[in-house]
Amino acid sequence: MSVHLELRLGEHADRVGERLAAWGSEDVLRRIWEKDHTVWSPKPVPELTDRLGWLDLPERLAGLIPELTDFRDELLDDGIEHVVVLGMGGSSLAPEVFFETFGGSPELRVLDSTHPAAIVALEDGIDVLTTVFIVASKSGTTIEPLSFMEYFWAKVAAVTDRPGRHFVATTDPGSKLQELATERDFRRVFLAPPQVGGRYSALTEFGMVPAAAIGVDLAKLQAAAIAEQKSHGPEAMVATATGCRLGAALGDLALAGHDKVTFVTTSDLDALPAWIEQLIAESTGKDDKGIVPIGGETLGAEVDYGDDRFFVVIRTADSQPIDVAGLAGHPIGLMTLESVNDLAAAMYIFEMATALAGKIIGIQPFNQPDVQLAKELAKDAMEGTLDLSGVVELDAMAADLPTHIAEWLDGARAGDYVGINAFIQPTAEATAILTEARLAIRNKKRIATTLDFGPRFLHSTGQLHKGGPNNGLYLEIIDHPSPDVPVPTTDYDFTKLVTAQSLGDHLALKQRGRRALLVCLGDDGTAALTRVADAVKAATR
Repeated sequence: MSVHLELRLGEHADRVGERLAAWGSEDVLRRIWEKDHTVWSPKPVPELTDRLGWLDLPERLAGLIPELTDFRDELLDDGIEHVVVLGMGGSSLAPEVFFETFGGSPELRVLDSTHPAAIVALEDGIDVLTTVFIVASKSGTTIEPLSFMEYFWAKVAAVTDRPGRHFVATTDPGSKLQELATERDFRRVFLAPPQVGGRYSALTEFGMVPAAAIGVDLAKLQAAAIAEQKSHGPEAMVATATGCRLGAALGDLALAGHDKVTFVTTSDLDALPAWIEQLIAESTGKDDKGIVPIGGETLGAEVDYGDDRFFVVIRTADSQPIDVAGLAGHPIGLMTLESVNDLAAAMYIFEMATALAGKIIGIQPFNQPDVQLAKELAKDAMEGTLDLSGVVELDAMAADLPTHIAEWLDGARAGDYVGINAFIQPTAEATAILTEARLAIRNKKRIATTLDFGPRFLHSTGQLHKGGPNNGLYLEIIDHPSPDVPVPTTDYDFTKLVTAQSLGDHLALKQRGRRALLVCLGDDGTAALTRVADAVKAATR
């Protein structure tokens, strides 16, 4: 197999072995392929057996490659220099992983922030006449990609009488987006299988169209992925199937208190954990249960961690080994890919593992029941009907901010984690400032930390924040968004949209009894963000 997994589970090894033996006796893999709902639920429930279309995606991909190769050739013949993915969650994360891992040309950019400064920054970095925009939405009604589309459609239409040549749609059959793309004569419309949920869609058109556009060798990806499909087929041995082994470890370790699965990668796979975070968080974080995925934490010393971690180290065979000697006291999974061409195989393994981990912790892994709450509250905010009386907004430049931060952090208990969620422009500078803050929390409190930008995380870890166990403390950071960037054909602008999304998310957390603190940077930008980070670091001294 192209992906090797070594599990060092210590005292938990026997329990995981027993789990695998039980699954073998229960014919779990065969039942999954037969779409047997009793694998997860004694009764049929929505979004369960009709979301198992990901199982044979590697096989299906072979039939897509000729069409996708033709699409790439078409872009090159037309002199396209940029491909911009307008999407959220599963529609944007996989394309980002493929570009960050393989590079390629045309250059791929992903827009998954509704902050107006992010919109303007992307526009400033491209020439719309040499750009193709991929509008990606499974339902075809997602507000973010549709808003992005309207904005850039107006920009393209202002300089050419054939704006549709600069737009491609990826969506489900029969969606509003398919209808819109037909009306506006988009260059292409790619229809993905509706039996595949967004976070499982990396090997559908949502991931493969952008990958093909930038020249990723799809045949190599497909060959490695189909090998994993076969090794997890209905007649496969559970005990040797990598996804089954990883899923058993994820699930049973979570039950044993090691529910913070922490990803450490070599530099050539740095982009992968963000995709895995979405897969695990949105799949398992519900019914007050969940596995908390941790990506982007610089590897520390053993003393920096509590006893709730499970480390998964992912590397390629020709990269430098990662020194895990300091993690010897924690359960560890060592995953090795023969090369980056095995990326799709690793994705398939994690999809199977996540589905099976959900079986262990007792949830339905293919729905996302708590995502809708934040959307509804954001909609109310957009319409001016949201009750904001419960919103306490702290001023980042106020003298008492360090006191509020310290009191909030004092509520952290063993087994908790801290999520820093920033509804600001996602820049390298902002990431660096907030990374220092999260590491200060980890090193002092010995608790796990996450860092995400909104509204991107609403389509991934947001489900875990609201539907998972109440073991998170959330620092939500907002600003006064600028400049004013209207959304054509609508009655709102991106400032109104991102503000509504941030307030909706904050109130959703509060309604679920979560420990959330809202801080506003105002118009002070980097200075205010640095002050927030300094207050966090001061609270950990």
